[in-house]
Amino acid sequence: MLQIGEPAPDFELPNQDGKPIKLSDYRGQRVVLFAFTKAGTPGCTAQACALRDEFDDLRAADAVVLTISADSQEVLAHFKRNRDLPYELLSDPDHTVLKAWGAYGMPMLGLLKLPMTAHSLWVIDENGILIDQKLGISSKAASQAIHVLAALPPLQSPS
Repeated sequence: MLQIGEPAPDFELPNQDGKPIKLSDYRGQRVVLFAFTKAGTPGCTAQACALRDEFDDLRAADAVVLTISADSQEVLAHFKRNRDLPYELLSDPDHTVLKAWGAYGMPMLGLLKLPMTAHSLWVIDENGILIDQKLGISSKAASQAIHVLAALPPLQSPS
């Protein structure tokens, strides 16, 4: 399991257009990474639109927004176009990254895990260190977290 204060594991996944995106390419910027269950579902749409609506404030705080789901690139491209989403949507159909980051396999009654992606949030600082994570949160809680993240102060330039 990922631990706050430790380096975030690097990964590479294709975005909605098939372009490979590496987490390490964003060193020097904060990264706000969200996992969602399925593009187009009510909770995921609400989360995606909350990210879209707070996008300018997140960018002003020197944060890059990335989302990740098990949806295909084609589904993600359609979702991005239909909802006018200004950030990258990453496709992880084999759940490799989602599993490694603790967002695949939603606990049910504490006994078993459902084979699906849990809404989750990670914040990685400009040095690649995990500074916050919320696993298995509701889409409403995710939307509230986005609003809080949008209030992050901008990074200070080194003197």
